[in-house]
Amino acid sequence: MNLFDTFTPWALFVDLGLISILLLIGQVLRAKIKLIQKMFIPPSLIAGLLGLAFGPNGLGWLPFSDQLGTYAGILIAVVFAALPFSSANAPLKEIVRTTGPMWAYAQLGMLLQWGIVGLFGLTVIKWIWPNLNDAFGVMFPTGFYGGHGTAAAIGAAFEGLGWEDARSLGMMTATVGVIFAIGIGLIFIKWATRNKQAAFISDFNDLPDELRSGMLPEEKRSSIGTETTSSISIDSLTFHVALVCVAALLGYLASRGVKLAYPKLELPVFSCAFVIGLIMKRIFDAVHISKYICPQTTVRIGSMSTDLLVAFGVASIKLSVIVNYALPLLVLIICGTLITMLITFYLGRRLSKTYWFERTIFAWGWWTGTMAMGIALLRIVDPKLASKAMDDYALAYLPIAPVEIILISLTPVLFVRGKGFWMVAGCLALSAVTILIAWLMKWFVPRKK
Repeated sequence: MNLFDTFTPWALFVDLGLISILLLIGQVLRAKIKLIQKMFIPPSLIAGLLGLAFGPNGLGWLPFSDQLGTYAGILIAVVFAALPFSSANAPLKEIVRTTGPMWAYAQLGMLLQWGIVGLFGLTVIKWIWPNLNDAFGVMFPTGFYGGHGTAAAIGAAFEGLGWEDARSLGMMTATVGVIFAIGIGLIFIKWATRNKQAAFISDFNDLPDELRSGMLPEEKRSSIGTETTSSISIDSLTFHVALVCVAALLGYLASRGVKLAYPKLELPVFSCAFVIGLIMKRIFDAVHISKYICPQTTVRIGSMSTDLLVAFGVASIKLSVIVNYALPLLVLIICGTLITMLITFYLGRRLSKTYWFERTIFAWGWWTGTMAMGIALLRIVDPKLASKAMDDYALAYLPIAPVEIILISLTPVLFVRGKGFWMVAGCLALSAVTILIAWLMKWFVPRKK
């Protein structure tokens, strides 16, 4: 059901109103239902699941517009645009030290999933089911690491090259990946709290009522920000929202500018927004405007955008996927998930000198589902984003983006031409180079004896 034939500002208003209703319902359920409290399920995730069940991708009872899937990309840009204004200044050497390991971790997570699972598909899967397409194995990273967007892009490319089943397979793995991101992620979070591996939350039984229910008593409430401008001139919240939106807009324009100049290169909007925010913050520091920026307010703007992002992102998941290869697909998903789990948690612990679990659970959600899933899991274990995992990721992803774009662009062509082994071999070789750089830079954390 859709109230509008075309997308209008009123359609945006309805979408925002409906997701707001679901967020409030999610908070009520979090405050009242013990099972939800025990699973640390945030209201934003509950809202997203309700939107998925009753929205256009489910029963169709909620009249969301056909643009439901676009909001997450916009909100991610807002989230990352807000980060520089709430972060303390750090020397360049410190930035390289903290971002370098995240770059190695993120690049290895991408390359090893494509390389190892792709090789598994070319060898084991093809040996058991020789009639399958050579690219069957890479349908796993297409959906898990890439998500529904990459599944659609690679699927369309394969369809144009003669393999019509690719889109359905990619969409199926993407859908399963989202489910695994949260389902298995919550199991890991429960383990971390029991074994004291989470830095910001402890065992659920030791948590105060307000952390379980999400409702703060009066004596534990604090201010969400400080006024830095006079409301007779411009409201302080308006001032801060404007700063964040300007950074996000300039990030979008920078991304589009690069795309127009170099059509084969597409920088993520959220990474560009983060860099623009950093530049703006440096300029404001130099001209003494930063003293009028309240970090708590910009944190709240980012947190609000994250809640909406998670809700919209989950609600927009498309579940109408045709399963054409049930048994080989099941084997691929099970083995691929185990490989991804090993990559994520082994490297996460070895390449994170601080807050290893927060960074790793963020990567798990990202590499199995979407960025929204990674943020949702991170918010459970790090409600105030104090681990700075998202800050480091935004910078680390900039040099990774071109590699990912080349990988996505060349994969269909190489496999159709019978050169799939060259693709997976290239991923594994570049993984070895990344490991060597991390070892030379001493980014690996020594094992505890």
